[in-house]
Amino acid sequence: MGKNRGKRQIHREDAEHRAAEGSTVQQQSDKPNKRQKREEYQQNDADAKLPQKRYYRQRAHVNPFSDHSPAHPDDLNWAEHYPAFARRTVEDGSKDGQGLGKDASSSRSLIKNVEIADIGCGFGGLLFALAPKMPDTLILGMEIRTSVTEYVEKKIAALRAQNKTSSADSPLNQGPTFAEPTEDPVDLSEKANTPPPPSSLPSGFSYQNISVVRANTMKFLPNFFHRHQLSKIFLCFPDPHFKARKHKQRIVSSTLNSEYAYVLRPGGIVYTITDVQDLHEWMARHFEEHGSFEEVNEKELEDSGDVCVPVMRQETEEGKKVTRLGGNRYVACFRRVEDPPWSGQVRKKRLEPDE
Repeated sequence: MGKNRGKRQIHREDAEHRAAEGSTVQQQSDKPNKRQKREEYQQNDADAKLPQKRYYRQRAHVNPFSDHSPAHPDDLNWAEHYPAFARRTVEDGSKDGQGLGKDASSSRSLIKNVEIADIGCGFGGLLFALAPKMPDTLILGMEIRTSVTEYVEKKIAALRAQNKTSSADSPLNQGPTFAEPTEDPVDLSEKANTPPPPSSLPSGFSYQNISVVRANTMKFLPNFFHRHQLSKIFLCFPDPHFKARKHKQRIVSSTLNSEYAYVLRPGGIVYTITDVQDLHEWMARHFEEHGSFEEVNEKELEDSGDVCVPVMRQETEEGKKVTRLGGNRYVACFRRVEDPPWSGQVRKKRLEPDE
């Protein structure tokens, strides 16, 4: 009798323990997980409120060979990215006498072209630091991670909302209805060395000149930019891909350097920075071996009034992290040289009779 009573007591205690565990599991399942917290935060997020990074974290390693890009630079709706620089159009859509009636409502309806690309922009530290220093230059961040891209989009929207200006202050209302494009949208090489006009933007309007796109630049960089369109390209703290079999996924290679040379105008600069010495040497070697680039030292850039290197060192997310940890930063900059004449041009010149 006593033995059976002891067994029943044990079974009763086991049942009570299992019931308590089930209640705890149920309580834990009722708690919102990370995705639910993020969705709830995004639903309650106000437009003028800066987003919090903890809701937009994503693993650093993303497939660099994935496919998502426009088929042509003109297929991207640039006016949505830079509304303050969009070319205005008349209500009836008629032409203005300059033949811009059709283009004014197209995806390429900007009064100027994007000139700076931050490839792998991360959380946009460089974008937000350069925007007020170069208010008349359109800067584009390019990031492959969806969540991180969304964070930068929301932060840009919040900063624009916080720095709203009246429509009378807009640069688009300071001139004619249709503004002349500052540069040829297809071939910009002839005006590579033309200095930008003085700033016409008010101080609170700074963040209208930056935007971000989700992009895989390892495969589709020319799908976003025309030939010789860019004046600066930033490669800040790229993934080092330490394993030898992963080196083909590095953001600098002979093939990719040719694409950088295609979108970068002669005289344009590629800025690189990393905290990994091996990667620094890899990038420097590949740029030096490429016939379209020559190395330019930081002193020369500083003497010319270039503010990009100090900003790149201090304002990027990884740059701040390296500073906190006391690590090293390796910087190298390379200038796009003029294209040498191709063999057909040289041969034709030799065959021409002397005057």
